[in-house]
Amino acid sequence: MADDSREVNTRTETTALQDALAAEHTAVWGYGVVGAALGLSAQQPAVDSQAAHRDVRDRLVALLEQRKTDPVPAKAGYTLPFPVLSAVDAANLAVVLEDGVASAWVHVLGGAADHDVRSLAVDTLSATEVRAVAWRSTAGKTPVTSAFPGLPDK
Repeated sequence: MADDSREVNTRTETTALQDALAAEHTAVWGYGVVGAALGLSAQQPAVDSQAAHRDVRDRLVALLEQRKTDPVPAKAGYTLPFPVLSAVDAANLAVVLEDGVASAWVHVLGGAADHDVRSLAVDTLSATEVRAVAWRSTAGKTPVTSAFPGLPDK
């Protein structure tokens, strides 16, 4: 019986990892839009955020391939939640990206059966909130922190 529950947990965990990978793909693409809307002197945080998401994406791809699971591919493009016409819009988009990634990682954490996956989820969730705080501050949003990153506000 324990083997059956472990199999179910692993399948649930793998599904959550695929969802997190999809969110990471979105963030990598979205930070291209964020960076393009920022002046040259303000682009470094977007470049750094994109690189961080690319690193996590690559770790997820490797993990899923180890599990003999085809990683969900990135889309050619994504629909923006609103027009990005200014630096404030760019910062707001970055917040949306980080919050989306955080939500996906909360689901990974909630269903993680493997210690290394739980650790990756906690580390990634923490990093997304650190980035989101900086972007919320740039966008002039308050509060700048989230008590429970990745969970719905209400």
